[in-house]
Amino acid sequence: MSDRAFIARSQGYGLTTAEVHYYRPDAPSLLQLFVWQDYDLAPDFPVLFDFLDHWRREIEAALHSVRIAHDQLIRPAEWRAVDGVISIQ
Repeated sequence: MSDRAFIARSQGYGLTTAEVHYYRPDAPSLLQLFVWQDYDLAPDFPVLFDFLDHWRREIEAALHSVRIAHDQLIRPAEWRAVDGVISIQ
């Protein structure tokens, strides 16, 4: 049996995190936060947009904003070792 995450990574999916800011009808002055995480394809994000479509249809909360982080959008800086010393005097 294979791990779901391994299969998703081998098909080009990467871990996606979305911060969903929303308002509830019973507290319209209170901005709330929901964090969603799943494997998705950047830059189109079909899984995230399916989730957001479900949110709009089924959940009684108005979306304010969505902030997305994906491992292909944010990566550590690449570096390489250099042989040698540069003296600055």
